[in-house]
Amino acid sequence: MDLTRVLGARVRAAAAGCAVLVGAALLGSCSSADSPVRIGIAGPFSQPRGQSMLLAARLAVREINESGGIRGRQLELIERDDSAQTSVAIAIAQYFRDSTDVVAVIGHLTSGTTIAAADIYNGGRNPVVEISPSASNPDLTGIGRFTFRVCATDLVHGTALANFAFQQLNARTAAIIYLNDDYGRGILGTFSQDFLGLGGTIISADPVLPSLRDLSPYLERIQRSGRAQVIMVAGDRATASQVLRQARARGINLPIIGGDGLSGIEGDGPIAEGVYLTSNYLPEMPGEANQRFLQAYAAAYNGARPDHRGAGAYDALRLIAAAVERAGTNRERVRDALAAVNADNPYEGVTGRIAFDDRGDVPDKRVVIGVVRSGRITLAESR
Repeated sequence: MDLTRVLGARVRAAAAGCAVLVGAALLGSCSSADSPVRIGIAGPFSQPRGQSMLLAARLAVREINESGGIRGRQLELIERDDSAQTSVAIAIAQYFRDSTDVVAVIGHLTSGTTIAAADIYNGGRNPVVEISPSASNPDLTGIGRFTFRVCATDLVHGTALANFAFQQLNARTAAIIYLNDDYGRGILGTFSQDFLGLGGTIISADPVLPSLRDLSPYLERIQRSGRAQVIMVAGDRATASQVLRQARARGINLPIIGGDGLSGIEGDGPIAEGVYLTSNYLPEMPGEANQRFLQAYAAAYNGARPDHRGAGAYDALRLIAAAVERAGTNRERVRDALAAVNADNPYEGVTGRIAFDDRGDVPDKRVVIGVVRSGRITLAESR
């Protein structure tokens, strides 16, 4: 899909007023021609992991508005912080779905909140599209016609981690510490299955909750056994930080690997050196679109670099804008325009090729392995 051509096309302003849409299934936004096109965005913006998502979406809106907007109308983000809590996400989803001038939603960030909110977005008389930049749990697959994601699923992340541990790190035994939520259990399942399938052995698989601070029992068992050759952390950055600091304090210097939830671990300083993680996106990825995005993001935000959440949100915003340019603001038509971004009509975004299947997934999406080096996550080299 040539987004520049789509967004660059300009049409005459629509006649004032809106036709009354017949039938509940066709209900949609009835905004005047000079009112902004409103797009909702929801994520844990008060937390570090939500910042890149929000900043990248704002950047995309600014770029589109500076180039003339969509069908002569400016874009406007309606921002809501869900604090990564499912109850808050459900309330936000209800608000966005019932706000008929919101044409689509970017969100949510985490798998748990996205899954919890999906029934709301897909329900009622006037469902609204949601596109998650980073919710990777397989349970989201096919959850509703109006739910999409631009990232790979945990099936891909877990497989990539298993292959890397077994083939590149030459690990034949692994200890797993996993966050006991949708994301953690998803990575746990696929990694375990594929690592075992390669001939590896799982020494232990221990669950943690965000409130659990002392990992001594788990780490003591790993240390006493002496059999593990790698520690796989299936969780978020906070979980990985606890594992990393407590393991290193005990003299456990095994390689630590994890999924994209570990993004941000590079901010922990020298202790994070050498941590491996999967990602849908790294700034070093090739492509002209990514290079332009990196330059624009750095210029807008004092030299900062986006993470996979920001890149995914940027692509999601651009996809929605292109859908509105093609189909107008009717929610059903916006959904259909997005569904048409498929294997025959893919979109080349900053995160790579996006082609939705009939369940809202991007089945051909690949992930890369990154490693923390000198405070940055860079592409890992084969060993």
